[in-house]
Amino acid sequence: MMKRFLFVIALAFAAAGPAAHAQTFTEGVDYTVLSTPIGTDNTAQIEVVEMFWYGCPHCYEFEPLVERWVKALPKDVAFKRIPAPLNRNWETAARVYYTLESMGLLEKLHGPLFDAIHKDRLRITNERALLEWLGGKGVDTKKFSATSRSFAVESKLKRAHQVTQASGIEGVPALMVNGKYVVPGMTATRMLAIADMLIARSREEMAKK
Repeated sequence: MMKRFLFVIALAFAAAGPAAHAQTFTEGVDYTVLSTPIGTDNTAQIEVVEMFWYGCPHCYEFEPLVERWVKALPKDVAFKRIPAPLNRNWETAARVYYTLESMGLLEKLHGPLFDAIHKDRLRITNERALLEWLGGKGVDTKKFSATSRSFAVESKLKRAHQVTQASGIEGVPALMVNGKYVVPGMTATRMLAIADMLIARSREEMAKK
């Protein structure tokens, strides 16, 4: 768990760039290999999953770096996020994420919601405050409340629980590559460099099948 606290160093090393890729990474230290791989959404692509929590300051710091990294990913790599529901408060945040996704509002409000939580101290677990914030962004709050309890959102939450538990993570941010490799929280540039290495490894493994 102490590794999570080192994550704040990330921005200081954001310019490390290609040098990070020359490092040697060790299984069991820098990443773990799941004994039972988790199924991915599209077996034709290499899937990278970021597991996060809206209330996590390290995830918030990671956001601009991972967004820039995602834009440079090859076409054979698919990226998605899973809001890890590790406890009740985190599950509430995950429900908000999947509700926005189901309403087609995630791309528009994901960043602003992160900002509101960490800059304006919005408490995402305070339903009244959350609905007021959403209403101020032009969201139909009655529709939001109804959608948050829909079968689609419940199904996504159930899947998020399954994946999070199967991944074995204890904190966020964390990355999972192709349902097989898990990168725990550490400095941002190191996490992304490890993910790059594991993407290349997964590409080689898929080519052999």
